[in-house]
Amino acid sequence: MPNLLVNGPDTALATVLLAHGAGAGMDTAFMTQMAQGLAEKGWQVIRFEFPYMAKQRNSGRRTPPNRVEILLQSFLGQVQSLHTRQPLVIGGKSMGGRIASLVTDELFSESRILGCICLGYPFHPLGKPKTLRVEHLLQLQTPTLIVQGDRDAMGSREEVENYSLSPQLQFAWMPDGDHSFKPRRRSGHTEQKNLNLAVTKVNDFLGRLTASTQRNSH
Repeated sequence: MPNLLVNGPDTALATVLLAHGAGAGMDTAFMTQMAQGLAEKGWQVIRFEFPYMAKQRNSGRRTPPNRVEILLQSFLGQVQSLHTRQPLVIGGKSMGGRIASLVTDELFSESRILGCICLGYPFHPLGKPKTLRVEHLLQLQTPTLIVQGDRDAMGSREEVENYSLSPQLQFAWMPDGDHSFKPRRRSGHTEQKNLNLAVTKVNDFLGRLTASTQRNSH
């Protein structure tokens, strides 16, 4: 398995760097559908793996995620090593999106990135709604899109709408979706429709980010 998976043209208006969630690598069906869907819309998507996941892939033995400091360092290292001339947007699934959101203001203030995308943000650990992971989201300066399932067990729409978050955060809610946007059958929605909707919402967000950059550069 290579260290990076790349979808989409290197002539795209922006490159999106995505990290995976805590329990599964960069090549899950979810990550692949998001990357391919965005590539079809003309964006370049680069996926990478944190050290513990790359090690797990080689050894075949499950290991817990690295400490947060190492995950942050790893994400920043990936940004440094990208040789892309295109504007950059960072993000990820669940834990990957959370780590992206923790480095985003630093990179944004240095004009290294245009924005951030979180696909299923883990607002709190499973079953611990009072243990919130939102402190840095209260004053976030970077334009950030959070795509979230209505009934995500790590932050449902009902819960999240009660948080006082930065106005830079935009939300796209996936109807009846869980942490990976999967709805219940009786809801009348389908997983594929929600994944397509997620791609559309991210595409719209990227379009707005790149349009405002082009306006500012003229």
